[in-house]
Amino acid sequence: MQVNRLFEMIYLLLNKESITAGELATHFEVSPRTIYRDVELLSSAGIPIYMTKGKGGGISLLSGFVLNKAILTDSEKSDILSALHAVEAVSLEQTNSAVQKLSSLFGNTNADWVEVDFSGWANTDEEAKLFGILKAAIIGKKKMAFHYHSSEGSMKRIVEPMKLCFKGQSWYLYAFCTVRKDYRFFKLRRIKKLELLNEHFERTTPTKVFVDSNVFQDDFITITLKLSKKMAYRVYDEFSQYEILPSGDFIAQLIMPRGDWVYHYLATFGEHCEVLEPEDMRLQIKDTLQKTLAHYL
Repeated sequence: MQVNRLFEMIYLLLNKESITAGELATHFEVSPRTIYRDVELLSSAGIPIYMTKGKGGGISLLSGFVLNKAILTDSEKSDILSALHAVEAVSLEQTNSAVQKLSSLFGNTNADWVEVDFSGWANTDEEAKLFGILKAAIIGKKKMAFHYHSSEGSMKRIVEPMKLCFKGQSWYLYAFCTVRKDYRFFKLRRIKKLELLNEHFERTTPTKVFVDSNVFQDDFITITLKLSKKMAYRVYDEFSQYEILPSGDFIAQLIMPRGDWVYHYLATFGEHCEVLEPEDMRLQIKDTLQKTLAHYL
């Protein structure tokens, strides 16, 4: 597209003092006449671009030029840089090359109002390595093998990786599972013994994967809890649906997939949590606590 060619032409000229029309024509696979027309369009749009003839001549930008409102507004430039801050956080590496380059290109637009870091407080090297392997597999369309730990136990999976996704404070791999013969979300922290296979696949990656029809196939359960006001900090951190009682305590609802891990999670609240509904979970927790107490009699 012409707009893309014009933008790239500006970027090329910002990195070189001068480029001949022939060189640009070869780069974009168009005729020199098309390049001359592009130069006229950029000039009429307010870009300080000019041409010089003779030996050593060519097409150049006025010294000190930065991309201005002739193409992008300040708000648009800030949005681009802020988005890049978030994208670079996915690599889990402390590099800001893309942000620095475009910040310079845009005239040092301030995008320092937000900082994103998706890594945990520990094992950042391990996470960075995992992301690197997953990125190579997704881009290279290579199959992967790993052991996945779920409420059903550990099982070896061979998958066609499609996309890395972040939702609900956790990272997931969206992939086609050759065992289940269907698309699945795999929580990264449950993936162990990851292996990149030398087998390619041709399946097309979907544009959007977080849709109601395919997001997580688990059996979900709605849990109603009464939480002590001493747990206020966790309620505000971990719950989106809650009400505050006159006593300061909370009635909160939580939607979670079924599994033994739910009981382990609820146990982290200790004596400050009471399950009100559903009744079968309330009874199960009571039974679990009695069995636990038997160890201390």
